[in-house]
Amino acid sequence: MKLRDLLYSVYERRLTAGLAGKPVPRHIGVMCDGNRRWAKEMGYVDPNDGHRVGAVKIKHLLNWCDQAGVEHVTLYLLATDNLRRPASQLDPLLKIIEDLVVEFAEEGNPWRLRIVGALDLLPAPTAAALKAAQERTQARTGGAEVNIAVGYGGRREIADAVRSLLHEHAAAGGTLEELAEILDVDHIAEHLYTRGQPDPDLVIRTSGEQRLSGFLLWQSAHSEFYFCDINWPDFRRVDFLRALRSYAHRQRRYGE
Repeated sequence: MKLRDLLYSVYERRLTAGLAGKPVPRHIGVMCDGNRRWAKEMGYVDPNDGHRVGAVKIKHLLNWCDQAGVEHVTLYLLATDNLRRPASQLDPLLKIIEDLVVEFAEEGNPWRLRIVGALDLLPAPTAAALKAAQERTQARTGGAEVNIAVGYGGRREIADAVRSLLHEHAAAGGTLEELAEILDVDHIAEHLYTRGQPDPDLVIRTSGEQRLSGFLLWQSAHSEFYFCDINWPDFRRVDFLRALRSYAHRQRRYGE
């Protein structure tokens, strides 16, 4: 073992030991950013090679989350804004995401999948494959519940939640005036893509960018944020443990 690897292993064990007894986020949102920049820096001609390497790293992340006791993970893989990319960029990325989700649904993996996003904006075969993968995992209980955010936008999610609420109220015979009298934030939350789950305690974004880019706009009102300078394919377990350490040392106030 090289000296660098030895030091890395020792540091990782120290981080893990330091987290013993500390609060662990129930729900982590992850913005897997910087795949294309990584590919360019590494000299790859095809930027999608960055997405392919990043997809492998996502499986490592889910294993780390299971080891840490994280119950819910939301992965931001494709925003609605990304759907405007040219087909030469978008089609390979959609295929990489589809293959990754199908792999997660294979026997032997413990994760229960939930596809969150506007699937109607995706190509029909991609949407069908993602839905089928979700269905195959619904009985699982051994690992985290993993939200796959594809064709996702926070504003679109809120609009969809309000639309769903209006349809539900109308189907029950209610009027808009009646709904306006009783409407509160809980009514909208019950129609979000992540309904039934706790809001994210911690949101991690790689690549050095420090913005939400439409990710979980409603749910992240009281989340803690951790911004990491490295690009997603270079994200290591020690970086994940550092994020948990940062979270454990914060005093959450929930606006108080």
